[in-house]
Amino acid sequence: MSDASNPRIATQLIHAGRIRTNMDETSEAMFLTSGFVYDNAELAEAVFANEVSHYQYSRFANPTVTMLEQKLAAIEGAEVCRCTATGMAAVHGAMLCALKAGDRVVAARALFGSCHWIVSTLLPQYGIEAVFVDGADMAAWAEALSKPTAMVLLETPSNPMLDIVDLQAVADLAHAAGALVVVDNVFATPLLQRPFAFGADVVVYSATKHMDGQGRVLGGAVLGPKKWMEEVFQPFFRNTGPALSPFNAWVILKGLETMGLRVAAQSASAEAVARFLAAQPGVARVFYPTLESHPQRSLAVAQMSAGGTLVTFEVKGGKAAAFRVMNAFKVITISNNLGDTKSLATHPATTTHMRIGAEERARLGIGDGVIRLSVGLEDVRDLTEDLAGALALIGCDPVDGANFPALG
Repeated sequence: MSDASNPRIATQLIHAGRIRTNMDETSEAMFLTSGFVYDNAELAEAVFANEVSHYQYSRFANPTVTMLEQKLAAIEGAEVCRCTATGMAAVHGAMLCALKAGDRVVAARALFGSCHWIVSTLLPQYGIEAVFVDGADMAAWAEALSKPTAMVLLETPSNPMLDIVDLQAVADLAHAAGALVVVDNVFATPLLQRPFAFGADVVVYSATKHMDGQGRVLGGAVLGPKKWMEEVFQPFFRNTGPALSPFNAWVILKGLETMGLRVAAQSASAEAVARFLAAQPGVARVFYPTLESHPQRSLAVAQMSAGGTLVTFEVKGGKAAAFRVMNAFKVITISNNLGDTKSLATHPATTTHMRIGAEERARLGIGDGVIRLSVGLEDVRDLTEDLAGALALIGCDPVDGANFPALG
């Protein structure tokens, strides 16, 4: 029998967090207002003294944004969520709100380019020590976390090579070192991976990706325990101003209603595409968490309920071959975004990870032939045909995908 007081995630994606006004609207209301009024000066004073709960200013809180925050907290299983203007504002805020000069941060080396820049370049400017480790190397984690540490930052699966980090093992080591564990869960989404269940303290997202999922607006989210969110993150958020616009919040709310359907379909197609690519002679390597060839497949299966919407592959022939393949796409679009209903491809070495440098890219395995593919909602047969046609231009006779039932 269903429990109406504890609905499943698919139901929460539709109904959680709603604030219905006295107009009895079906869809969430959009509160496009910068400020709010008070019946009298005494009420304004009480509100600013935190004696009365009342909306003050949309930089601090807004009813439409509140609905999004409550919905995300419900589906993530978090006590509190605060939404930000972008995913990078969420990562930056979650880190800088809790760090000070003299602190030490340990991060997985495989990070999105801007996240890597924050750790490698920005934090040292504030006197914060930054240490990178190979996310799959537990001995390296143990050594790095043998000293007192303020924070651990990681993403799993990683961008763009889909490395998997053992969340529980790293969280145990981090907590023993006194560290707060911050997990960027954007590739997995809250539907496929639950970082809090494996010991994460704070989870961050770019809501631009699967949550909107249709390439329309920017947004981010920080989720964590009530005490930390209110005492550590909220003062930083309130006074530095990375607020999400009410319009963007409303668009993301609408996107969440279909996210479960989209992510499930896209993940199924992504695995089919990965299997197709793995059979092609022009492809040197394919990375997908649930593919048997993935070196951490067993860990991915233990932590994730599906492999996600991203496939990374390396074509033979380096940058020139990769560019020829991408320029030949008819269905797949070249874009550095991901998690969209449209299939999008990017060349990480010259886009998202260009600024980390050739040496660091080599350490991460991001070769010049690597292409990151975000699989959309197109018919998967059209995607494999598009890939086959593009690969043919670099002298590769495509292998028929008929052996892969998922393509039928």
